[in-house]
Amino acid sequence: MTESLNEPVDHLACNELVELVTAFLEGALDPATERRVVDHISLCDGCDLYVDQIRQTTDVLAGLSGGQPLSPADRDRLRAAFRDSSG
Repeated sequence: MTESLNEPVDHLACNELVELVTAFLEGALDPATERRVVDHISLCDGCDLYVDQIRQTTDVLAGLSGGQPLSPADRDRLRAAFRDSSG
């Protein structure tokens, strides 16, 4: 059985996206993984909303910190807070 060229071969689960969201927003994913994330977001309204919330939150926090990026520890805490609140 062969896969159609239009079908993703390696589906990304929502919990995998949560783990990749920071790297995705920072443009730090390899092209294949970034494609998987983009494909997933295009099909999953919940994850699309989640990524948008993370993007908006980090933009606001960057503005509050004078444009300085969040430390890795702060990013991890923020991600954990979103993960915990999404149930």
